[in-house]
Amino acid sequence: MASLNRPSGNVTGVSWFSVELGGKALGLLHELLPNAAVIALIVNPNNPEAQSQPANAQEAARSLGWQLHVLNGRTESEIDTAYATLTQHRAGAVLIGSDPFLTSRRNQIVSLAAHHAIPTMSFNREFVAAGGLISYGNSVPDAYRRAGVYTGRILKGAKPADLPIDQATKFELLVNLKTAKALGLTVPPTLLARADEVIE
Repeated sequence: MASLNRPSGNVTGVSWFSVELGGKALGLLHELLPNAAVIALIVNPNNPEAQSQPANAQEAARSLGWQLHVLNGRTESEIDTAYATLTQHRAGAVLIGSDPFLTSRRNQIVSLAAHHAIPTMSFNREFVAAGGLISYGNSVPDAYRRAGVYTGRILKGAKPADLPIDQATKFELLVNLKTAKALGLTVPPTLLARADEVIE
């Protein structure tokens, strides 16, 4: 009998959380910026997952008392436009949606965030390494380790169709204190204490 995670009985691998982390990410942003009233979410509407990201984020934003604007970022120029629009909405922070294209544009996003002095959060560590403020998402090393375990099982004779989909469960919080200082932000000690990595 096929697993519910594999209704066709022939898919396996390591599944990452991304959309599901929106509420947690906004909670961390709220801890960092408790006085913000308006925030934004930039998504790539070409990504099928982007359709569920805004709904998840809207629910979390409402619970935090925030007004949320959802903006598209499917091209370089749309990302530029999104940041220009953020200033018009007086957004106090922005969350970058989980998306390979947006990840590939991290240097552009970091530059725009610095230029407009808008605290920006992402779901991947590469963003913070490039100079972004904060990220919360799946641990890439842990996901690679899990994929390696699956590869090992297959090489030892296991059939991929017999292996259930493995969901990554380790998450990382990264904070860039250099960027926080440039934005004039003080990162709460409680947030720093929970960070897996702090860039100083």
